[in-house]
Amino acid sequence: MRADRRLTTLAVTALGDVAEGVSEMPNSGLRPVPAGAALVAASVSLPAAAQDVAPNAGDTAWVVVASALVLLVTLPGLAMFYAGLVRAQAALSVFVQCFAIACLASVIWLAVGYSLAFDDSVFGVVGGLGNAFFAGIAPDTPAGSIPEIVFAVFQMTFAIVAASLMVGAFVERIKFHAALIVSALWLVAVYAPVCHWVRGDGWLAALGAMDFTGGLAVHVAAGVSALVLAAAVGPRRDFPDAIRPPHSPGMAAAGAALLWVGWFGFSGGSRLAADGGAGMAIAAVHFAAASGAIVWSAIEWARTGKMSLVGAATGAVAGLAAAAPASGFVGPVGGVLLGAAAGAVCRWAADRVRRTWKIDDSLGVFAVHGAGGILGILLVSALAGTALGGHGLPSGVTVAHQLGVQTVGVIATVAWAALVTFVIARVVAVLVGGLRVDEEDEAVGLDLATHGEQGYDL
Repeated sequence: MRADRRLTTLAVTALGDVAEGVSEMPNSGLRPVPAGAALVAASVSLPAAAQDVAPNAGDTAWVVVASALVLLVTLPGLAMFYAGLVRAQAALSVFVQCFAIACLASVIWLAVGYSLAFDDSVFGVVGGLGNAFFAGIAPDTPAGSIPEIVFAVFQMTFAIVAASLMVGAFVERIKFHAALIVSALWLVAVYAPVCHWVRGDGWLAALGAMDFTGGLAVHVAAGVSALVLAAAVGPRRDFPDAIRPPHSPGMAAAGAALLWVGWFGFSGGSRLAADGGAGMAIAAVHFAAASGAIVWSAIEWARTGKMSLVGAATGAVAGLAAAAPASGFVGPVGGVLLGAAAGAVCRWAADRVRRTWKIDDSLGVFAVHGAGGILGILLVSALAGTALGGHGLPSGVTVAHQLGVQTVGVIATVAWAALVTFVIARVVAVLVGGLRVDEEDEAVGLDLATHGEQGYDL
């Protein structure tokens, strides 16, 4: 029963065909669902009392593949993207942090994360512990048209990405054990609740928030938390004017390319079905990445007379981040517009964070993912319109009303992520005697100082 309710709620969040009238789902206790809409999958089930659907082999196979693609976003995509952007003396440490956080996040997801995010709601704020350690999940436990174990693993890869994104804010200067403790606490206290709000049976889902891939939990929450952590750890020694350029732009671009490929699993997999809706979501993020890279590069060219590989790669990632939460609701044209907006807005945000706010969010986690995610969450209200090839809003829902709901989601996520991350940073700093390595270790580089290994023979 819990699995059916969770998947029904996710279906509401991830509707791919919402242009028709609204009717109540029987026995669900959830918000209204568009009548006749194609849910996340054609066979996504209503509560068990209403419908008993066996898992579909095609849908199951696609979500398994999508899970692998999303894991590819972190390992090795994000690790390579971030490692290429830092000094050579710290490149290996970025790989270690991403690898270790992926392992840690996986175990936390098994123990409590999945249950807190997707178990029956406690006042719409967080799930219970009924599925702790995947209790009640057998190989044949259905969750709509796929087995629940497949759904749980797919969602685990999102949690891995979200926690790993924050690495980019504190590279080259954080204590390794501090990074792990912060990530663990953040997954439980920030990611899981926000995920439940919008993707589980939570209060934002009940309001009608549109977030196809968990952009609030993955991009907005991680981006805001990264900004808080960057401020808590403090800037690098030569910030902002004497920071060394990326040691390997080619590695960074290769990592960004893997992110691009992995994003097909993010958006297409979130449909939870092997159908045209998955294909449309993939098309939206692809065109968003392309237009994001073009606009970022055009601005760079206009300012400097040159186009950099790192700039193009960063623009593509900004487009992906902006399109992710909207991809199941917009068409290809909407994806192009989202990517173009992200290329401009995220580049502006990167300059603002560094030059005006004086915060060393080293690899632009807030500027790219936080600002990009917020942009996608808000613009989906208008870009989902059928005139632009989107699926439209539910009957009777205006753009202004939907924008209000989306804005509430953004404000709540920003406030929760900032407050809880601030507390986590302060507590962990006390526990480990400060978040930051000493000056000598920072100068030598974390590869040797922390891990006793080198990425290069320097």
